Amino acid sequence: MANLLRFDVYDLELTEVRSNSALRSLLVGTANGSIIVVEDIDCSVELGTADGKRDSGKKSDTESESDKEKVTLSGLLNFVDGLWSSCGDERIIVFTTNHKDRLDPALLRPGRMDMHIRMSYCTPSGFRVLAANYHLIDDHRLFGEVDRLITEKNVTPARIAEELMKSDDAEVALQGLVAALNRMGTDM
Repeated sequence: MANLLRFDVYDLELTEVRSNSALRSLLVGTANGSIIVVEDIDCSVELGTADGKRDSGKKSDTESESDKEKVTLSGLLNFVDGLWSSCGDERIIVFTTNHKDRLDPALLRPGRMDMHIRMSYCTPSGFRVLAANYHLIDDHRLFGEVDRLITEKNVTPARIAEELMKSDDAEVALQGLVAALNRMGTDM
């Protein structure tokens, strides 16, 4: 996406952000024409209150000073679609998760997360896109064997790409991919 749009990429590690105000400052500090990536949102920050309840966004009188210095669900929601998120143009925020069910529904609603893309295992058509991207080929004598192997095994597109990048020679790369697929179990 970044290459296609010519956007800068910011990798935001929420575990390193200490407060909602720090999160706001990071957003304001990003350039227009940028992609902000928050990986593993489900496990990078506890989005609730200190007592385990969902964050209402309101601060109580009994809240400790350290609790006030945490990133809260309210702070994250404001980061995504609040006043501070509209202070610039052309920003794309990408969240990744392995457990969408662990995320608060308020974070998932349209307007905050407009697209939900499930990244699954590689398919034969996905493999062909990767082969075209990495080796500029759309057909090869080994495509049938690769199709059969990735249909039999659960292999991620990243694993396929890793093998295809091992050589600039398409023949060598595809032979290596077939060998790697033959060595793999059913979940790679």
